[in-house]
Amino acid sequence: MNRSRLTVSVVLVAAMATLVTACSSSSSSTSSSAAAPASDGPAASAPAEATGEPITIGMPIAQSGPAGIADHKDCWNGAILASDQINANGGVNGRPIKLDVTDIDILSPEGITAGFQKLTGDGVQAIVSPFVIIPPPALDAAAAYGAPYMSGDTNIDAQKIAQGDTAKYANYFTDPAETYYGSGFITFLTQLSDSGKWKPTNNVVDIVRGDTAYNKNIAQATVDAINASGGKWKLGKVIDITAGTKDWAPVLQKLKADNPGVIMVDHWIGAELASFSQQFAANPVPNALVYLQYGPSQPEYLQIAGAGAEGFVWGTVIGTGNTTDTEKAFRSAYQAKFNVDDKTMGFVYPAWCYDMVNVLANAWKSTDPTDFAAVNKFIASNPTSGVTGYLDFAKGAVPIYPDVVAEASQGVVHYFYQVQGGKHTAIAPQGSNEADFMPQPWMK
Repeated sequence: MNRSRLTVSVVLVAAMATLVTACSSSSSSTSSSAAAPASDGPAASAPAEATGEPITIGMPIAQSGPAGIADHKDCWNGAILASDQINANGGVNGRPIKLDVTDIDILSPEGITAGFQKLTGDGVQAIVSPFVIIPPPALDAAAAYGAPYMSGDTNIDAQKIAQGDTAKYANYFTDPAETYYGSGFITFLTQLSDSGKWKPTNNVVDIVRGDTAYNKNIAQATVDAINASGGKWKLGKVIDITAGTKDWAPVLQKLKADNPGVIMVDHWIGAELASFSQQFAANPVPNALVYLQYGPSQPEYLQIAGAGAEGFVWGTVIGTGNTTDTEKAFRSAYQAKFNVDDKTMGFVYPAWCYDMVNVLANAWKSTDPTDFAAVNKFIASNPTSGVTGYLDFAKGAVPIYPDVVAEASQGVVHYFYQVQGGKHTAIAPQGSNEADFMPQPWMK
């Protein structure tokens, strides 16, 4: 079933088509002031611009810290695009959406609590956040306030906290957990091998593991999936690294000594994965399939890695496709507004945060934005469809295809991309892909 057949997606396509030619070419916008809709017909045919009392979305966005700035800026941009489109098309029952953005330190509990409490003190009607590194302070600050908290934390520990007290955390809505990176990667390998499009030289999987709890959870899920593969795959070395790694020579030396058929680089920082890609491309493990976890979605990966990025495979549990009308319209509108292209736009948080603003707007059309309990109940009970897929928050976190649900129309898509011709190209899952896997440059 095609996700673009769903009603909400059709509405989003129409909104994006209306505004794509009116989008600003600047990516430094700090507000969501309404953009004028494009129109070839009489002025009377254009939708009325929203002029009522604003509905405010709080956004804790890292702008000055050492980590997460690229992803957070992507989220901010996605929210700007969504709110501009909604406002230019009449707003929410005539009321415009306003973004209240505050800087946040996502690495410390104190900084996270302060950022969230700043926004709740402002009286916002919802919070949209790409992620924080330490979720519990954000969960508790948002729960105490009660407004919808739309998060892209990708964090199994946060989901377990929320599931442990569903009444307290009824306002927490999030994306699939990071553990699907591990289990989904092994599924991807199996399907790719079984398809005949790739023949592994051996079944050994080496894991280069980052030092965050997030990366450790991914690595463990990968190990569990390998152990459950019935001998199809075998765990090789687990090589630990720390954030800030620039010299990958010691890692490459260990990989070459083990000579695995598969290498998973379980690390999320795009600039550091770009350095790995350059150094690996110059001194590869011959014939090994190399997968980089998530980080290439950040624009700086391609900018830094350059030609060294060619052929690398990476994945994300919330991505941006390029096959449905909704996905294509979003890309066109986003690229026009922020003066980027397929090589320079982010592939995760622009779409996710765009979707989160639209989920909120859809709920507010039928509820009082100040009645937080009613809004939370509406979001949990009324799935919508967006750029990232089918957004069903009945259990707090949306389901994921193909890891949990059997159809793309039933969840968000777990995408696998490969850098082909200098661009990120979706190669899996089947039906959501733009092209097939191509042998990586170091493969015979």
